Amino acid sequence: MKIFTREELSRYTGREGVAAYVACEGRVYDVTASFLWRAGRHQALHAAGRDLTLELRAAPHGEELLRRFPQVGILE
Repeated sequence: MKIFTREELSRYTGREGVAAYVACEGRVYDVTASFLWRAGRHQALHAAGRDLTLELRAAPHGEELLRRFPQVGILE
């Protein structure tokens, strides 16, 4: 499994044909196929290319929803 640095993760923004990746609890997920992540944004609150661990603690759902997507790596 690929090991991502935060800098590498930040390249996967979901914009201009680039895949949309997000991290949570050290795992990196590919959310590109989700209509909820169009253009690398989710609910106008969350952006792809970032570690969402802290943000998801305040969200109405947790990492369990991200586990529906392919895990493509781990965050260093």
